[in-house]
Amino acid sequence: MTLPTFPQSPRDQTFVQNPYPVYKRMRALGPLFDWPDYGMVAAANHATIDALLRDRRFGREVPGGIDAPPHLKPFYDLETNSMLEREPPVHTRLRGLVLRAFTSRRINGLAPEIAALSHQLIDDMGANVDLLPTFAERLPVIIIARLLGVPEDHADQLLIWSHDMVAMYQSRRDRAIEDRAIAAVNAFTAFLHDIIAARRKAPQDDLISELIAARDDHDRLTEAELISTCILLLNAGHEATVHTIGNGIKALLEAGPKAIAVLRTNPGAVAEEILRFDPPLHVFQRIAQQDVEVFGHCFQTGDRVALILGSAGRDPAVVDAPDRFDPTRTKPQHLAFGGGLHFCVGAPLARLELAVALPILFARHPALCLADETEYADRYHFHALAALSVNLCG
Repeated sequence: MTLPTFPQSPRDQTFVQNPYPVYKRMRALGPLFDWPDYGMVAAANHATIDALLRDRRFGREVPGGIDAPPHLKPFYDLETNSMLEREPPVHTRLRGLVLRAFTSRRINGLAPEIAALSHQLIDDMGANVDLLPTFAERLPVIIIARLLGVPEDHADQLLIWSHDMVAMYQSRRDRAIEDRAIAAVNAFTAFLHDIIAARRKAPQDDLISELIAARDDHDRLTEAELISTCILLLNAGHEATVHTIGNGIKALLEAGPKAIAVLRTNPGAVAEEILRFDPPLHVFQRIAQQDVEVFGHCFQTGDRVALILGSAGRDPAVVDAPDRFDPTRTKPQHLAFGGGLHFCVGAPLARLELAVALPILFARHPALCLADETEYADRYHFHALAALSVNLCG
């Protein structure tokens, strides 16, 4: 079956600022379509994306391994040891070891610390402020640094390394971005080597010490796996949350007082609606692990499919009036954290940070208002604000 083709540059400014009308047209094409500007087959409706996320014939691992050019070898060597990029049995072992340390009890115990840090960051703000660098970025990076046991006075450097590395997944990638990513990998790896060596000699009450100690019946994380896991948790543990906080504040301010009132009484519901309405990660790829036919299309081993998570939450097949931000919805359907074997391990932490930090911000500054028109940055597959300038006004 010949798939319909949908030409759309992911860097077109109209699309960057508001991709949702385009997603509506994509969903109308059926389960799958060819997205030549993205270089692969894509899925935009909720049912297809959900099915492919859970289909074990698709995964994250590149069958036969990645044939990376020499200048990118450090980056892909790191990826090879990441649980995000592996399939069972390696993925099962890595994720199991991580979950032994990354427990729900440990995460839930962070609520008072998230609240205290939120107040501290708000105390340091002026009357007119860009909330992205002062609040949305600093909160999650400091929390994940504390959780892992990385000195939080390195937060600014961690942000730089993280931004340089995740740019490898964005449509704007070029050789300069690749070079910065390799420099970040090398520096980040050396930084963690020193911290891990110190924890081996003197374990502390932190996640790195727990990861060093974590083991199953016969195995534990290797040094390379440990470094890759720490980098994954540091990057994924704040990068998407930054954009969720920013997009969420924007959505609440534009929705008005009724939506903000729900934030006071049911912050968990508001967090889920933010994740549905304007999630941070709009595309996640799956790779065919074998020759397979799904939805009338034949994938060859190694073929990629783009799952447009940002479209799934706006699908009217699962959400009424999907283009309206409504935090009173009961369990709004979204796939912002993915699904299947690779469901985001950091989802509980992200949800907790949203549910704790946003009510504090709006309680401290009930007259909070946008100071300038907001624009989204050219970072697709992320849907992320370039800035969030506000007046605190009280």
